[in-house]
Amino acid sequence: MSNVRTVGVDLAAEPRSTAVCTLVWTDGAVVVESARLGADDHAVLTTCAGADRFAIDCPFGWPEAFVAALTAHQASEQWPGRVASSGAEFRRTLRYRATDEHVREHTGRVPLSVSTDRIGVTAMRCATLLDALAPPVDRAGTGGVLETYPAAALTVWKLWRTGYKGSNDVLSAMVDDLVHALPGLRFAGGLEALHRRDHNALDALVCALVARAAQCDRTILPDAQQQRQAAVEGWIHLPAGESLPWCVGL
Repeated sequence: MSNVRTVGVDLAAEPRSTAVCTLVWTDGAVVVESARLGADDHAVLTTCAGADRFAIDCPFGWPEAFVAALTAHQASEQWPGRVASSGAEFRRTLRYRATDEHVREHTGRVPLSVSTDRIGVTAMRCATLLDALAPPVDRAGTGGVLETYPAAALTVWKLWRTGYKGSNDVLSAMVDDLVHALPGLRFAGGLEALHRRDHNALDALVCALVARAAQCDRTILPDAQQQRQAAVEGWIHLPAGESLPWCVGL
C-alpha cells in the first residue's frame, strides 16, 4: 500500500504541554516519523493538514443539556433543573455527554467533564482549531478528524499502567508493552527516548493509533440513537477490539 499518515494530538490549554505525533504506515511497518512538544495552534494545524486521518485528545463539544440550561439562565428563563425529578440526576446530564457515558459503560473510565472540570479550557482551544478546518468538522468523527481519549484506548488494548504520568519507569514499560503489542512499530531518530520520558508524547502516539483504527473501521461509532447527540457534543472513538497488529499492512 502507499504510505498512509495519521496524526495524534494530545491537546492542552497552552502549547507548552501540547504534543503532536505523526505515524507513517506501510506494508508490515509503522514508523513514528515525527513528534514534538510545545505545539502551538499553527504547528497543530500544519501537521494535521498532511494527514490522511487525525485524532485529538479533547472534547469536541459540550453536553446539550448544559448548553440549554445556560441559554435559559442567560435569558432569565426557568432553570430546567427546577422541574427535574432528581436534582443530582439532572446535574449529571449537565456534566457528562452521551459519549462520556458510553466510555464509562464500556471501559469503566469516566472522562473529565468538559462543563465542570478544567478540561473545559482546553476544549475552548480545541473549538478554535476545529473552527479553522474546512469544511466544518463532523464532531461524531465520521470524517477526517476525530475525538479520542488515550486512557480509554489503552484500557481497551490492555496496555494501561497506573502511574505512567508520574513515573518514567512506568512510562518506559508502557512503551515496551506497545512495541510488543504492535510488531513493526519503529521510531525515527531519537523519538523513542522522547516517548519513554514524556507522557504527553505517548498520549499523542496513542491518538495517532486510534486515528488509524478509525480509518480501518476498527472504532465504535455512535448508533442511530446516539448519532444526533454525537454530532453536537462530540464522540470519543474507542477501539473496537483488544489487538493492535491488524492495523499494519491494511
